[in-house]
Amino acid sequence: MTANPSRRPTTAPGPRTRPTGPRPGAYVAVGPAALRALRVEAPAGFADAVMDRLGLHVTDRFVTVKSPAGDLFVAFNDSGISAVMPAALFGDDPGRFAAEHQAETGRPTVAATRAPAGLAAALRSGRATGLRYDLSGLTPFERAVLAKTLEIPSGEVRPYGWVAREIGRPRAVRAVGSALGRNPVPVLIPCHRVVRSDGHIGNYGLGVPMKRTLLDAEGVDIDRLERLAGAGVRFVGSDTTGVFCVPSCVRATRIGPAHEVHFRTAAAAEAAGYRACRHCAPVPVRDAS
Repeated sequence: MTANPSRRPTTAPGPRTRPTGPRPGAYVAVGPAALRALRVEAPAGFADAVMDRLGLHVTDRFVTVKSPAGDLFVAFNDSGISAVMPAALFGDDPGRFAAEHQAETGRPTVAATRAPAGLAAALRSGRATGLRYDLSGLTPFERAVLAKTLEIPSGEVRPYGWVAREIGRPRAVRAVGSALGRNPVPVLIPCHRVVRSDGHIGNYGLGVPMKRTLLDAEGVDIDRLERLAGAGVRFVGSDTTGVFCVPSCVRATRIGPAHEVHFRTAAAAEAAGYRACRHCAPVPVRDAS
């Protein structure tokens, strides 16, 4: 048989050899010591930069502004105004305020060159409903209390019980007081406009003198309110309109002395044929006419 020159000779295959090293995609167990050897310190500012990029690292800024009760430090961030405090409590020292605010919130706090839009106008008018607030550190109940308090008009006051009733928690009067005591943005969210259920001005987290100063600047006749409260008067009515109000209601202040009727309870006013004012809502609005 003649050999075919185009046909290559074949050789028997040799034994297979196992590849050394890990297969592609395989997991390799590495001991703790090896991992520690790989650890390096992050560059300065790296962690802060990552937090900022992820939106997890908020920086608060603050300004000093004028108010009827003196200078205020106002802190804010992208979510809204986060703190309002009298500068006098910090010896008028911005650095001290920044340090204490940062210690309380855990957020870096730096001076700003510009105040939030609308802040100056809100302080002048006493109407701060158009501003945004960062109340993230409060409970839902506390936020509800502050939201309702924000609705109280400048120049008027409402009792703690009114706030509790309006948020659907009529028995939580004491809790309302505690929530107001935790208000991080006083003056703007006007907890100074909330008074005792008997009509007396009551206490204030920043001191009674400051409460009186703020109310006086808004035109509240404090002496009249205290006089009525001392006499046990909770509501006043007009014998010409047949409507009764809380004493500080703007409509109540227009009643002439000869036509002002006093009531100790809303039930007494209603029994006398008076209707509840829709503006100040001395009783639930659904019962007012």
